[in-house]
Amino acid sequence: MTEQIIYPADDNSPALQAAIANAQTTFKFFWRELSWEARRIIKGLEMAAVKMAFPVQGNDPELPTVENMWLSEVAFDGVSISGVLLNEPEWATGFDAAQRVTLPFSALTDWMYVSAGEVYGGFTIDAMRSEMPATERAEHDAAWGLEFGEPGFVALVPAPKGQPQVLLSRALDTPADAEALKRLEEADHPMAVNMVAQVHDALVQHPAMVTDPDEGGWLLLHRETLAGNYPVVSALLEHGADTSALNPLGQTPLQLAEQAGWPRLVRLLRGEEVPLAAPHAPAPQARPAKPDEEQTHTRPHAQAQPQQNSRPRWMIVAGVVIVVALIWLLVR
Repeated sequence: MTEQIIYPADDNSPALQAAIANAQTTFKFFWRELSWEARRIIKGLEMAAVKMAFPVQGNDPELPTVENMWLSEVAFDGVSISGVLLNEPEWATGFDAAQRVTLPFSALTDWMYVSAGEVYGGFTIDAMRSEMPATERAEHDAAWGLEFGEPGFVALVPAPKGQPQVLLSRALDTPADAEALKRLEEADHPMAVNMVAQVHDALVQHPAMVTDPDEGGWLLLHRETLAGNYPVVSALLEHGADTSALNPLGQTPLQLAEQAGWPRLVRLLRGEEVPLAAPHAPAPQARPAKPDEEQTHTRPHAQAQPQQNSRPRWMIVAGVVIVVALIWLLVR
């Protein structure tokens, strides 16, 4: 994307400003998807990037005040977004393509990811496409190498297998949009549902996952709350996670849930909902011992205990997720 085609747009237009606001409102779905993409052995996304507004220095009235550019390898802490710059700046001095940069969340202007050829997000892209003649729009889509679909609509998450894709208007201003958005906020990511039994097992085997912060000083409870992973947060609460704990930015899990906009997690962390009960896995059937065979008791697929210098907690969680992720990918 360093050799990008620049499509001019009026940053002050009501349509584009509304698109930016809605991209910020729905960014949580992008971040939740990335939280699971980071755990997949076989990656499921063809691309994932955010568009950020970089300040343009100088007093030249002919220059724009900001330059919008895309970042990949995105990280998010609830306050700022960092990533690797994909574009070569035209006006924003002091930045270079392939440089890792950090900007406040307020600088976010769009997000987009592509899975199985389908585009999710892209609010400002849709706003610009909607203003293009059909021929220019086709050229735009060809330059991206993507099929963006009918102008005026965006998808936020992949549809469950066998169900139609949920499309919302870019403006998010209809009763149908409000209802669809509410359903998506209340629904769980399929990987979170599929792995919850393994999460409970991991928390029993490695209770430090509940209490010990990671290398960045974050508890798993904070990470999963920000990502909107209700089943994982519920499991952590069942195993005694401290809801009053602060992350390095001084935020409680409840504050993160409120800030990100996960209403179901807000209710859970306020004590208005009871954590989900741990699922009961069927007991393994014992193989009858042969008469001359000594009976032994083993745990198939037992997880090795961590060494004295234990690995970071995210590595433990990743190990738990591996099997579930592979199964989930196979059934998609």
